[in-house]
Amino acid sequence: MATYPSPCSSSSTSSTPFSFKNETRQFNKVITLLREAHSSSRWVSQIRLRIPARKHFQLKSSNGHPLNAVSFNDAGSPVGKEQTEPRGKVFPISDSENVESKLSITVVGASGDLAKKKIFPALFALYYEDCLPENFVVFGYARTEMTDEELRNVISTTLTCRIDQRENCEGKMDQFLKRCFYHAGQYNSEEHFAELDRKLKEKEAGSKSNRLFYLSIPPNIFVDVVRCASVRASSANGWTRVIVEKPFGRDSESSAQLTKCLKHYLTEDQIFRIDHYLGKELVENLSVLRFSNLVFEPVWSRNYIRNVQLIFSEDFGTEGRGGYFDKYGIIRDIMQNHLLQILALFAMETPVSLDAEDIRNEKVKVIRSMRPLLLEDVVVGQYKGHSKGSKSYPAYIDDPTVPKDSRTPTFAAAALFIDNARWDGVPFLMKAGKALHTKRAEIRVQFRHVPGNLYKRNFGTDLDKATNELVLRVQPDEAIYLKINNKVPGLGMRLDRSDLNLLYRSRYPAEIPDAYERLLLDAIEGERRLFIRSDELDAAWALFTPLLKQLDEKKIVPELYPYGSRGPVGPHYLAAKHNVRWGDLGDDD
Repeated sequence: MATYPSPCSSSSTSSTPFSFKNETRQFNKVITLLREAHSSSRWVSQIRLRIPARKHFQLKSSNGHPLNAVSFNDAGSPVGKEQTEPRGKVFPISDSENVESKLSITVVGASGDLAKKKIFPALFALYYEDCLPENFVVFGYARTEMTDEELRNVISTTLTCRIDQRENCEGKMDQFLKRCFYHAGQYNSEEHFAELDRKLKEKEAGSKSNRLFYLSIPPNIFVDVVRCASVRASSANGWTRVIVEKPFGRDSESSAQLTKCLKHYLTEDQIFRIDHYLGKELVENLSVLRFSNLVFEPVWSRNYIRNVQLIFSEDFGTEGRGGYFDKYGIIRDIMQNHLLQILALFAMETPVSLDAEDIRNEKVKVIRSMRPLLLEDVVVGQYKGHSKGSKSYPAYIDDPTVPKDSRTPTFAAAALFIDNARWDGVPFLMKAGKALHTKRAEIRVQFRHVPGNLYKRNFGTDLDKATNELVLRVQPDEAIYLKINNKVPGLGMRLDRSDLNLLYRSRYPAEIPDAYERLLLDAIEGERRLFIRSDELDAAWALFTPLLKQLDEKKIVPELYPYGSRGPVGPHYLAAKHNVRWGDLGDDD
């Protein structure tokens, strides 16, 4: 058996004696082989392929990871099967691989309020902050006849340099408007979308084209637009993506039908179902607060949390939207999407990673674990007319577009439960309403009472006043604060409930980006973490559809409440039933 000397051995014996002549001969052979290899173009091309690439344009998506500004399909590959461009400096192997890409954004419904007030300003803010690729163009598409210049005039009235007041603001605005164009057409006309395609190709000028369509239109024409855009205006050599605004149906059946129709023309990866509340800064910070702070994760369960409250209120009614709102109501408009999405993010288990699919998998598990909603755990209301001083406020049914006998709720409260090991028995209370006394959106986490509290006599009989409470104020005046018990300075033993407060405007003076900016950037990047997957949507509708059917079939009459009040009385009885007190009572800070 052959023996091998230890590299640490001092023995002079070796299986192969050292020879300088032999080593020199071997070295010369290596040099000869390297010279031959260097002259081989095949070897050089292999070396080039192994050199890590670097993108021409890099930025970070909202999860903090660097992503491509655009991603491409192989030429000739079907739309929807996306492939990420390699990182690093590009060493072109052929001329076809050196073709520049162009991003084309088409806002369908460009003459509507959402486009004018939110989408175009968000696109300008991204351009202003250099978050868009160098080569991009924006098209507005709607039925209204309009020239390019008229669209620019309409857009310019809504653009502001709100992030800061740099001296190049006006110049940036002019440059952005020069990239904006308009095409008038019907939403169900393939011919008109083919004309749009020709205009897009003129602007793309032979570049690889990546196209993003934003559907800022009523849901009844989603499918027509998707059909026409998919058949006539898809990218031939890049990706095509479509952002779809809520509502995604009225119930499980209509939602499933919409999904089926969309998937007839698009793949799931091409569909970006947007819920703008998921793009809000405090909702984004929810997972950071929980998963990167040791102080919170151990207490994030039924062992320490007594209840969770998700509160949404608006201080205005349905002025101007009564006809649309009456088809959906507050449960479909706010609770089934905005509040349920926040609840799922709050209650989910730790995902495997920050990857979009890992996070969405955990959210789906939470929604599927929820107990069916019972009618006795729900309260609905509708605002009525009210006079305050010399000013009169209209009732919901005073809107000329709303039927006088409408039972559509403008307010709803519900108690939900998650039947899993972490949250078993913890009530999650939702409350949402219009025409209330204040504008507010927040998450309130009420912790359990301190067992055997030594200072309970100082609080009297109402121990709820001594409960620790974590509040995440989503809007307005974004803040995170924790209510704690504290001794008032002095000789006596007097306790006070104080706030440990992180007020964003004090800590972070820079203005917070709008939710649409974050979501548009993520859609451009192909980051799907903040968008709703089809199975997630199915689970959400499966939870709320039976309740909505019961409300319709039993003709439940909503409890009336005055415009500008705190809402109906019913939610207080609902909270008391589950041994909960609403945390926003008397807390208008």
